[in-house]
Amino acid sequence: MKHLLLLFYLALCLHVFSQTKTTIYCFHGQGSTGKIFSDLTVDSSYTIQLVEYGAPEKGMTMQSFAQALAAQIDTTAPFILLGVSLGGMLCSELSEVLHPKQTIIISSAKNRGELPFRYTFQKAIPLYKLFPGKLLVMGAKILQPIVEPDRRKNKETFKQMLASKNATYMKRTIPLIIHWDRTSNTRKIYHLHGTNDHTLPFRKIKSPDYTIDKGSHMMTLTRAKDISAVLRVILEK
Repeated sequence: MKHLLLLFYLALCLHVFSQTKTTIYCFHGQGSTGKIFSDLTVDSSYTIQLVEYGAPEKGMTMQSFAQALAAQIDTTAPFILLGVSLGGMLCSELSEVLHPKQTIIISSAKNRGELPFRYTFQKAIPLYKLFPGKLLVMGAKILQPIVEPDRRKNKETFKQMLASKNATYMKRTIPLIIHWDRTSNTRKIYHLHGTNDHTLPFRKIKSPDYTIDKGSHMMTLTRAKDISAVLRVILEK
């Protein structure tokens, strides 16, 4: 009888374990919000969880900000990291210490070697320090729609994300990228990048795993169907 009860208990544990869903933690970019993931679709065996973050504390680095956000991740259950733009950089940092099942970045950079020259220039000559946060937000609201090729698609969501920009957040996230010191990655990162990305140019990306033809920096939102198809392929690996 005891053996039967033990077998029943083990079978129950295996059943519960098999029913545990893998959580995909989503990190948005500097100029976006969780809305950028709103049209993505994944298999029902996954749970989507948006990671919420406000302005980093003064003096934080990419690494320390990522570690602060790690408190929102339940590492006792299966999980995957998914990040867009700045969010992808944060995922790159967390991948090194949290060891997720998978790390996926979109329209982002795995390390500073994939950043455009303007960030290297501002590391040497930090012009952004001359401008108050409100002016940086105003500049982003004016310039981002001009340089974004897909600005006419999902227009209302795009406008809402721009309107939500916070002066302190902008002021403190800019140096996170400029002074990011990661030069290599020890763990596999699946990288999706668009050939028409004007913010983080495709030519700087070293060996992207998946290339989205004519995909822009906002392709997670504007090409959600294509991105979802690629995600399904990655999640099956």
